[in-house]
Amino acid sequence: MYKNSKKKVIKSKIYEKYMPELEIDILKIIPQKPPFVMVDRLLHRNPETTKTTFTVREENIFVDNGMLAEAGLIENIAQTCATFVGKADPQTGNNGVKIGFIGMIRNLEITRLPKIGETMVTQVYLMEEVFQMSLINAIVSIGDELITSCEMKISITDKEI
Repeated sequence: MYKNSKKKVIKSKIYEKYMPELEIDILKIIPQKPPFVMVDRLLHRNPETTKTTFTVREENIFVDNGMLAEAGLIENIAQTCATFVGKADPQTGNNGVKIGFIGMIRNLEITRLPKIGETMVTQVYLMEEVFQMSLINAIVSIGDELITSCEMKISITDKEI
């Protein structure tokens, strides 16, 4: 089911520099609420990229047999997208969190599932944005190991929560 891959995480010049963790309450910029939150911290974001972390915990609703299920990886990517595609930004006073939907997942590759206690780093790159649709590329890594990659289309509604 999973490809035995030794791929290394794609290094982008933007992430080679030291970037301090942003002091933003993640619950103020994504529409999900506990126990469905799949992002712990926002490490970086700008209009074209975002980077988050998530530590897999035993009580997570997507954990099965000590590992985060595929649906948990996909939801983690979608919630990482929500940290910048939804346009909420407490630093600028824009507090409206918009609701989004996954419109498509393409080229999904999962090399392995993360185990309880492992911390994933998810990086999302905005490839194209037309009206309220965003096409993104995503990579999820643990350390230097790339464990998941995909393209995703996200549709953002006008509804705010």
